[in-house]
Amino acid sequence: MRAALLLARRGLGNAWPNPAVGCVLVQEGRVVGRGWTQPGGRPHAETEALRHAGPLARGATAYVTLEPCSHHGRTPPCCDALIAAGVARVVVAMRDPDPRVDGRGLNRLRDAGIAVEEGLGEAEARAMQKGFLRRIGEGLPLVTLKLASTLDGRIATSSGESRWITGPESRRAVHAMRARHDAILVGSGTVLADDPDLSCRIPGMERVPMLRVVADARLRTPASARVVRTARSIPTWLLTGAGHRPAALAPFIEAGVEVAAIRRAPGGGLLPRPMLSALAARGVTRLLVEGGAGLAAALLRAGLVDRIAWFHAPGAMGAEGLPAVGPLGLVRLGHMPRFRRLRSLTVGQDVLTEFERE
Repeated sequence: MRAALLLARRGLGNAWPNPAVGCVLVQEGRVVGRGWTQPGGRPHAETEALRHAGPLARGATAYVTLEPCSHHGRTPPCCDALIAAGVARVVVAMRDPDPRVDGRGLNRLRDAGIAVEEGLGEAEARAMQKGFLRRIGEGLPLVTLKLASTLDGRIATSSGESRWITGPESRRAVHAMRARHDAILVGSGTVLADDPDLSCRIPGMERVPMLRVVADARLRTPASARVVRTARSIPTWLLTGAGHRPAALAPFIEAGVEVAAIRRAPGGGLLPRPMLSALAARGVTRLLVEGGAGLAAALLRAGLVDRIAWFHAPGAMGAEGLPAVGPLGLVRLGHMPRFRRLRSLTVGQDVLTEFERE
C-alpha cells in the first residue's frame, strides 16, 4: 500500500478533476502491475496496473489507495475492470466520498466474489486526498498560500522592486510546488507588477499545462500580459466582476482566456468564497495562491487558507517596504488567523516554513 501511495503522488497536480490514485497488483509475493492516475484524470490507476499486468492479474491482490469507481464516465467503471481481469482480492485504503461511488464499488466487488479489505493506510491516503475531500465535502479546493518575503515580511521596496528577494533554490522549489497543484491563482496587482507566466519550468515536470487563474474585479489585466498572450497553450481563467462591456472582455476571449463573473464584495473586490467555489465546481482540488498582498488578506480574512508555504530571505527592508499580507482589519488578538507549524527547512540561503490551519 505504501508503494501505491507513492505512485498516487505522481498524479498530484495533473490528475484533476479526478483524484490522484495509485494501484499495485501483487501475485504470489511479486509485483506484476503498477499504475497511477494519468494526466487529465484518464486512464485510471487500476486500468493502468491491469494493462501492465496482463494475464498475470488473474488471482492477484490489488492494493488501491481509493475505492475503485463504480459509475460510467468517459471510461467504464474500474471495479468492473478488476472483476473482468479475475483479481481475487482488493485492499483499499479509503472509500471514495463521491456520491456516485461511496461504497458502491466495494459492494460490486464483493458481489462478484472478490475479497475486499478496507482501511490499510487510510490516514496517509486521506492526508494526500485533502484537496479532493474538500471539493467533494465543502465545494472548495484546498488552498495553499505561498509567500516569499524578507525577514520582516516585505515583498517589494516602496518603489515596487521585488526581483529577486529569494534565491534561485527557492524559486526552483516554487516551481516544484506549482507542479503539485491543479491551479495557480494570483491577483491583478501581481500581473501588473511582475507580468509572470506562472508555468513550471523544471525539466520533466511540465506534463499537462497547469491552470492559471487571475482574480481581477476591475479588469485591470492588460491584454499584453504574458498569461493572456499564452492562453491558447496554457489554460487561463480570468475571474472578474459582472457588468463589464462585451468590448472590454473581447480581447481576453479572443486570446483564449476563459472569463467567469464572480460576485463582488462591498469594497469592490471579488468575494473569496464564491471565487473558490467557482474553481471547485470546475474540478480544481488543490489551489496554489501566489499573491498579492490584497488577495492573501482577503483569503485569510475569510478563513479560506488551509496551508501557508512561507519563504524568508535573510534580509530586511523596513516599514516602507510593501507587506506580504494586506490589512486584515484586526482589533483583537483572538480574531487573528492561527496556524500550526508543520516543518521548516533550509532552501539555499532562505528558509521555507510550512504551516497548516488550526
